[in-house]
Amino acid sequence: MNIDKVVQILKDAKQTRSEFVDLMDTFNDPYLVLISCILSLRTNDRTTYPATLRMLELAKTPHEMKAVKADDLAKAIYPVGFYENKAKQIIELSRQIDEELGGVVPDEIEDLIKFKGVGRKTANLVLSRGFNKPAICVDVHVHRIFNRLGYVNTKTPEETEFALRKKLPVKYWIDINTLMVTHGQNVCKPIKPNCSVCPIAGHCAKNI
Repeated sequence: MNIDKVVQILKDAKQTRSEFVDLMDTFNDPYLVLISCILSLRTNDRTTYPATLRMLELAKTPHEMKAVKADDLAKAIYPVGFYENKAKQIIELSRQIDEELGGVVPDEIEDLIKFKGVGRKTANLVLSRGFNKPAICVDVHVHRIFNRLGYVNTKTPEETEFALRKKLPVKYWIDINTLMVTHGQNVCKPIKPNCSVCPIAGHCAKNI
C-alpha cells in the first residue's frame, strides 16, 4: 500500500473534524492535552467537547486544578464516562505535577504512564500534541482503519502502535491520529463503514 498516497488523499479530503479534535489542536500545552484526553476516554467527542470547556472554566493549570473540589469538577464534566473517578484522577494528577514535578508535565512515555489511569494512547497524544514530539497515538479508529487497510495485522491498539513505529514514516506520526480519527468518525465507522464514498477505498484491503 502506498501510505504517502493514502495520507495525501485524506489530507485533501478535508473531512469534517469534531469540535473536540479542533480544540485539542489549539492547546499546544501538555497539561491541557493530558487532562482533556483523560476526559475523552470511553466518551464520544460530542460529549467531551462541552465538558472540556466547562472543566477549563474551573482551572487551566496544575496549581489551579489541585485546589478544585472533586464534587465541583465532577459536576462540570458530567456526563463523560466515569466522571466521578475522572474528577478525582485529574485533581490528584494535578497535585502530583504541581507539588512533585514543579508544575512540569513529563515528556517521556515511561514517566507519563506512571500516572494512575494514563496509558500509552494518552501518553503518546501528550507527546505529539503537547510537545510536538514524534509519537503515534493509537486509539480505536487508528487501530481499526490501519487493520482494514491491510497496512498492519494486529489484535490490539498497543500492538498497532509498535507495528506502526516500525513501518509508518516518522513524518506522519504526529498528524496520523487526527487524520484517522476524522476518517473513522465520518466514513470508516466501526459498523457499516461507508465504503462507497471512501476516498481511499482503492487502497483498502477490504475492497480487494
